[in-house]
Order: sequence, then structure tokens, then C-alpha cells
Amino acid sequence: MKRFLLLALGAALLSSCASTPISRPYSVTAYKPHNPNNVRVKVSTSTQNVYVLEGDRLLMAVQSCVGAHGTTPMGTFRINTKIKDKRSYSYGFTSNGQPAEAAKGQNVAKGYPMAYWCEFKPAYGFHEGFVWSEPRTHGCIRMHKQAASRFFALVHEGTPVNIATTQPEDATFGRSVRRLDQRNDPNPPTPLLMSQNWFQDPAGPLLIEQ
Repeated sequence: MKRFLLLALGAALLSSCASTPISRPYSVTAYKPHNPNNVRVKVSTSTQNVYVLEGDRLLMAVQSCVGAHGTTPMGTFRINTKIKDKRSYSYGFTSNGQPAEAAKGQNVAKGYPMAYWCEFKPAYGFHEGFVWSEPRTHGCIRMHKQAASRFFALVHEGTPVNIATTQPEDATFGRSVRRLDQRNDPNPPTPLLMSQNWFQDPAGPLLIEQ
């Protein structure tokens, strides 16, 4: 019975805003900006694409996973907070590694990782997580670790963000964005999720000089 409850909980976490994928072979190219103050972000909720630009220069274009049922805020915002090792204490673990939801009131020692957190509105942010082919989050914008780590390196507090149903870039840069669907990826083991090692950057340089 206990095993069944933990498996059910794992399935629930996979579909939550805090779901986080195991690193898999996946490459993302991101270019270093000439002037970080000119970086801006555009999100198209219809394609789920995230475009990071410096003027008309494309720095990175990737598929994300946006909020189901229109829960991702629309409009113009700015990145207000960056936390590389962000954890969500709505999806926590007790000191013995047991998921908090199955721990019957025990104190939560570790929260569920939401690495590379870049908040653009209170309680809403870009972060690492499973990327589905359809909107699936509670409103946050999830990206593969290879993309989320580079996004974190590209933006700073104050970077403008525009989120709309469509973006002009959908018809140009959007055509070359690699499509992802990680809905069947397994949830990582709890010890790894609890470890600070989860927040290590991918190997190699995050941004390429151009």
C-alpha cells in the first residue's frame, strides 16, 4: 500500500508546476549578448516557444511548457528575482527523504527543486521542468535543463518579458525550434532531488561568443 501511494504521488508531481526532468541528451545553443541591458524575452503561448533576443538578434529559441487553461499571465513584465537553487515547499520532502504529502504532518526538510528560477510576477516564473507538447503547468513556464540554465545566464533582474498568444518570431525563428514531449520521462529518485548536486550547471560553456 505504501509503495502504491508513493507511485501515485510521483505521478501527481509529474503533472505539477514543480515537476522536474532527469537530464537527457538534448542540445541548446545560446549566444552571449553584446549588451545584457538590451536583452528581452518573448513567449508565445500558442507555440509554447520562448525567444530571447538582443534587438533583432536571436540569442536563444526553445520550446517551453506553459500554463494549462490559460493560467500563464499575459502581458508585459520584468524579471524581478533570480534564484538558481529555488525549491518549492508545496512539494517537499521530510528529513528521511519521504515525500511530504505522504508524511502525515512531519516537518518538511527539503522542497521540490525548481532550478534556475526567474520570477516575472509574484509566484510565476521560468524554471527547469518537464516540457510537454501541450500546456500543462499551473502557470509557470518550464524549460528543459539545457535551456533553463542558459536562460538564467542570459537574463538579469529588470529584463523585459512579453507573453502573448502569438509572437512575430513564431513565423521566422519558431520554425527551427526543436519540439519536445517529456510526458513519459520518469520522475528522478528522491535522493537526487534532495541533493544540492541537482543544481549543478550542465557541462561546457552556457553561452557562446559570436
